[in-house]
Amino acid sequence: MPSLPEPKDVFADAIAEHQSVVSLLGELHPILERIAVRMTETIQSGRKILWCGNGGSAADSQHLAAEFVGRFRRERRGLPSIALTTDTSVLTSIANDYGYEDVFRRQVEAHCLTGDMLVGISTSGMSKNVCAALRAARDLGAFTVAFTGADGGIARTIAHATLCIPSKNTARIQECHILCGHVLCDWIDRIVCGAQSAETEETAG
Repeated sequence: MPSLPEPKDVFADAIAEHQSVVSLLGELHPILERIAVRMTETIQSGRKILWCGNGGSAADSQHLAAEFVGRFRRERRGLPSIALTTDTSVLTSIANDYGYEDVFRRQVEAHCLTGDMLVGISTSGMSKNVCAALRAARDLGAFTVAFTGADGGIARTIAHATLCIPSKNTARIQECHILCGHVLCDWIDRIVCGAQSAETEETAG
């Protein structure tokens, strides 16, 4: 039987690599701020944020959409955000009738409007269905964002803005996607809650 790894080595290696990648995120500040500003404009104009991805990136899409519709850290109104990964009847009917490559593109055609934003999450940037959705959203006049890793893959050449985590390790990329997603949620929370406070003050006055 193969020898078992030392638990302390498994933990130490993962934590060290995680910290190493996170320490590089400061270099992504400009692109993260650009996405945050555009996301704010989308919400303030009454438009919505759409999300898509496969596997762990599907879970991230649902997680981040939920932070908008529910709440992140502050009490505020629900914000319009949809994960295109949740409706099994839609996903399986599109996959059956058109092919898995179209499971997000078809939903983009149905739900995406000019002025909306689509965030496509793919750690490699090569997911065909995510890339197809980004192309469709761009054609419809939406602002497109890719969350990727490594060199950004094909998604980087399609999206208006690409957040590319400097790693080739899928787990580390996904961890940083959620961290950056939470940064965006916090940014939006602060602005929306500030605006709501101002409206309350005006009404009270």
